Amino acid sequence: MKLPTRKTFNKTAFLALAVAASVCAVTIPVHAADWQPTKPVEIVVAAGAGGASDQMARMMQAAIQKNNLMKQPMVVSLKGGASGAEALMYMKSSDGEPHKVLIAYSLIYMLPLSAKIPFNWRELTPVSVIALDQFVLWDNTTLPHKNVKEFVAAAKAANPPFKMGGTGSKREDHVLTVFMEKKTGAKFAYLPYKSGGEAATQLVGNHTAANVNNPSENLEVWRAGQVRALCVFDKERIEYKTKVTDTQSWNDIPTCKEEGLDVQYLMLRAMFLPGKVTPEQTAFYIDLFRKVSQTADFKDYLEKQALKPIFLTGPDMLKFLESDDTLNKNLMIEAGFVAN
Repeated sequence: MKLPTRKTFNKTAFLALAVAASVCAVTIPVHAADWQPTKPVEIVVAAGAGGASDQMARMMQAAIQKNNLMKQPMVVSLKGGASGAEALMYMKSSDGEPHKVLIAYSLIYMLPLSAKIPFNWRELTPVSVIALDQFVLWDNTTLPHKNVKEFVAAAKAANPPFKMGGTGSKREDHVLTVFMEKKTGAKFAYLPYKSGGEAATQLVGNHTAANVNNPSENLEVWRAGQVRALCVFDKERIEYKTKVTDTQSWNDIPTCKEEGLDVQYLMLRAMFLPGKVTPEQTAFYIDLFRKVSQTADFKDYLEKQALKPIFLTGPDMLKFLESDDTLNKNLMIEAGFVAN
């Protein structure tokens, strides 16, 4: 048997290494380290100052800076004009720009239907779903009805109808109000406000009988004993068990279904890049927001705001978005909020 010469061995070894290298080049996934931002990153908010989306954007901005998760700074850009259409069209017109990221919510489904703006979330690049927002039925503690059954009975007997406060028209709060009417037979006079904070103020002042704010928007007035949390519009209770008021935690609030009102809704909170960015750029932001979601700052924010934790990317995120889009479209159609 002829042994390989040194020359033959080296040639064979070289070929083997070359083949191995080519295989690795094909099978190794794209890593976030392959691309880095080269200028400040703009986190775009489709709402005004002080709202829940603005608060989340600034928390993420601070967490990224505090934990040194990105070399470039992140700046918050408020584009809430035309009920948020400004932000959506701004992102749509930014194809290929990896230094803009949208913090999105269910507006991405609802606004194109109600306002007929030429926008489809599929034109953007999904990065990650980072949380879900639950909604709560609130009333004023000075009112006599102390649970959902008593509230519904009083609403059905009310003439003129109870005033229901909410953020915006033909949006999440308005949709929830319509479906409460459908489920209970009660009628409500829906009053749209500029923000959940304004809706909370109007409820405390007894200018409305109730609202369906998300937890963070009524947090301070609930803690102060000025409003009552009747139920949460989800199939399960809010998970946080630390006492918020003297007597209640978020987890102590029953689901609306437990109380006989079978209405459920969760609002998306997700990150999107413009369309036509590269896989390397998308991978960077997936990695970035995954790291953000693992920080103590983010976890503390979720609990304080009573947000439902979730983190989805890739095919799981796309599957979720398609399902959520269909759900929201059906709700908008049934509520009669789709523009002709």
